[in-house]
Amino acid sequence: MVRPARLSPEEVARRLPTVPGWEVVGDSLRRELVFKDFQRAFAFMTNVALAAEKADHHPNWSNVYKRVAIEWTTHDAGGLTELDFELAAAVNALLGP
Repeated sequence: MVRPARLSPEEVARRLPTVPGWEVVGDSLRRELVFKDFQRAFAFMTNVALAAEKADHHPNWSNVYKRVAIEWTTHDAGGLTELDFELAAAVNALLGP
């Protein structure tokens, strides 16, 4: 599979408003979420893991009780790519309106 190319800083800035709740931190898209309880946080992570595996693109993330921090970056491109924005949008879709 051909991996996407790294986006320019201008393209990253243009794309960022398309994924509400996310911020650029270094070469990553980052979002922190707080759920009602651990069970909901873990269920969310399971759904993200399924989407990530399907896309063959995996997040850097952590979970402490009901908090989940998630980051997308494309390591082999050295920064953000279209794939990172697609997965950030997929996460937003899992969260619902």
